Amino acid sequence: MEQPTIETDRLTLRPFTDEDTERHWEIMTTPEVSAALCVPDGFAREQAWSQMAMWRGQFAMRGTGQWAVEEKATGRMIGRAGTHRPERPDWPGVEIGWVLDPDRWGNGFATEAGRASVHWAFAHHGVAEVFSVILPENAPSAAVAERLGFSLMETRVVSHFPRAPHDIWRLTRP
Repeated sequence: MEQPTIETDRLTLRPFTDEDTERHWEIMTTPEVSAALCVPDGFAREQAWSQMAMWRGQFAMRGTGQWAVEEKATGRMIGRAGTHRPERPDWPGVEIGWVLDPDRWGNGFATEAGRASVHWAFAHHGVAEVFSVILPENAPSAAVAERLGFSLMETRVVSHFPRAPHDIWRLTRP
């Protein structure tokens, strides 16, 4: 499946390109994002590229993946958002996720991109529910999940990150 571009009022969600590597790396290595996602020290530019390639590949293989989020008013890439369904036995299902540059936090962009991602998931995946997997200390992401209508389902350790439990948020198809 070819990854489409999605337009919202203020955002363009588009496939990542090679030119996004530096900006994606900058966002992932901000202190706020590093803390919220437990990004390892020394996260390198090539790891940022590999993440973008993984999102594109996941979309091609499964129709799930994240988009680069671009602010229409500036044309600047401000983060990523979309769906995620990794090959992990204990993953709850199709996940909705978002990561934005902290200098754009507080403007409703994560909620806007998350809402578009939820609509995409329900329209294209035939699922009855979607999930968001968030570390409990990541209060800004939990607030976005609540604004999108997600409810906290459980807190548990997921196999790929045994160091700490994650909150599993669920949203049922309307």
